[in-house]
Amino acid sequence: MNEKFGVRNVVLAGLFTAIIFVVTAYFPRIPTVRGYVHVGDSVIYIAACLLNQPGAAISAALGGFLADALTGYLVWAPFTALIKAALTISFTARGSKTLSLRNFLAALAAFPITIGGYYLAAWRITGDTLAPLAEVPFNVAQAGASMLIYLVVAAGMDKTSLKNRLAGPR
Repeated sequence: MNEKFGVRNVVLAGLFTAIIFVVTAYFPRIPTVRGYVHVGDSVIYIAACLLNQPGAAISAALGGFLADALTGYLVWAPFTALIKAALTISFTARGSKTLSLRNFLAALAAFPITIGGYYLAAWRITGDTLAPLAEVPFNVAQAGASMLIYLVVAAGMDKTSLKNRLAGPR
């Protein structure tokens, strides 16, 4: 089996799918006009720093999709899958650090992806270009809170060399 789909990557991708689902669906979340604010994106950022790109994108898409589909937001689930997969594109798992300059910039890039993605989704769902603007502050809060949690967790992971230990023998 090649590196892209090795047993370790498949297991970690499955584990991250489950963690993303649980944190998104069941950790404290704040209801909004049409959805909810959560901090599950912070786990997506961590997954994107540890997994290869396909594994991170699949974990993010499936975890987010399941969170929406199984908690009463099924109409959002396909859009969420696309948005969450897009969040992983800017991150890199290369290098020994979880919190690199590139990954910090990727967390910043998550703001327009989240805000724009959910605006377009709400526009598609409602057919209205103005109504989705009511969700923008909530999407800013979600991206901001997720980024802060990511920064704290990633810094802690780097201090304990957790990324290197998860990588296993090379």
